[in-house]
Amino acid sequence: MTATADAEAAANELTPLADYLGSVLRRLRALPPLDLDLTQAHGNVLAEDVVAPHAFPAFDQAAVDGYAARWEDISGGGRGPSYVPAPSGTPGGRSIRLNVVGDLGAASWRPVRLTPGSCFSVAAGAPLPVAADVVVPVEWTDQGMAAVEIFRTPKRGYGVRRAGEELPVGTLLARAGTYVSPALVAVFAATGIGHVVVRPSPRVVIVATGDELVDVGRGSQPGQVVDANSHALTAAAAEVGALAYRVGICDDDPEGLRGLLEDQTLRADLIITTGGTGTGPGDMVRRILSRREGGRAGPVTFTDVALYPGTALGFGTVGAEEVPVVCLPGDPGAALIGFEVLARPAIQLLAGAEPVFRPSVRAHLLETVSSPTGLREFRPAHVAERRGGGYTVQPLSGGPFTLSGLAEANGLLVLGERVTTAAAGSTVDVLLLDRRR
Repeated sequence: MTATADAEAAANELTPLADYLGSVLRRLRALPPLDLDLTQAHGNVLAEDVVAPHAFPAFDQAAVDGYAARWEDISGGGRGPSYVPAPSGTPGGRSIRLNVVGDLGAASWRPVRLTPGSCFSVAAGAPLPVAADVVVPVEWTDQGMAAVEIFRTPKRGYGVRRAGEELPVGTLLARAGTYVSPALVAVFAATGIGHVVVRPSPRVVIVATGDELVDVGRGSQPGQVVDANSHALTAAAAEVGALAYRVGICDDDPEGLRGLLEDQTLRADLIITTGGTGTGPGDMVRRILSRREGGRAGPVTFTDVALYPGTALGFGTVGAEEVPVVCLPGDPGAALIGFEVLARPAIQLLAGAEPVFRPSVRAHLLETVSSPTGLREFRPAHVAERRGGGYTVQPLSGGPFTLSGLAEANGLLVLGERVTTAAAGSTVDVLLLDRRR
């Protein structure tokens, strides 16, 4: 057998990434819904459709500061206004004078009615007088108090917001699965909603494993590796919207690991471990969590997936509550890629968010790249919009294992299992990363 044939045979024994993700995500369910006060709902995902119980605006109101009037009085069709010479430079050469019979502010509540030849001085947000169908902006007048001269005539309906013109009663404001943004909070509040039913933010616990790990604040030495993973994965989980808790470092001690995971099930909706997923002598997580006991398979199944980097991934449940656990590789680059393709969709699904995967685009590749046979590769890249439409993608140096590349990337170039070389100028898939910059 040639080396190429050996590589293809080994790749054929791996589980395709799409199949693996499907099997994992089908085992997860969105968290039970909660009824939350509107001030606490931001950042969560709606568990049910939300319909407007009241109209917005709730009443006819002025949209600008000015004078509420009858359009026929200022357009020349009414009998009430008087015409006076306009200041030089005024279009039409004349202005219209109306009597100002009162002032209305946003807190005014008594209903009032216009009579021919009269108007009310109004502030933006003030209720409109009955029969008013136009608001003349202050700057189009002489700003008179007892009487006002109007130098320009707006169109009928200018400066007026009618009750329910934006959101009538019964309007579907948002569907289940929608992220509650600050603007959506404003919409809910404006239509009289004080509580909404949402999926809670998943509580995610992150554990780094390995005897070699030491905490941050020092440099790595032979036999010691600074724990970058638990810090990075905690940040990644928080970026998705989870309530992320970093437990820290757990040594490769079977009883210690089991006890730690059991304790964390009391406060976790998902547990993420990093390290020990391979088949080497020091890979204790796979050895411990996949061990058969009493004739039954271990709580976590480890699968060699056609993924580059980081083929070895684990998924299962732990504890009496059967809390889901995702096991990611120990290499920092592989751990972050594993989070993107497996842990992040799992968090999104628990949160009830749709879609669970990152958005993707097709992009014009600027540089020829090669990819391992039979593996779906996710490579850090920089995506840019092309003038005239479309996207370009530039792979970043160092490949998928480089932390500096991942830190700089705003996208992940995706090369399929059958792609060994992607030529410059070809069109490729790219996942878009939201770095909130």
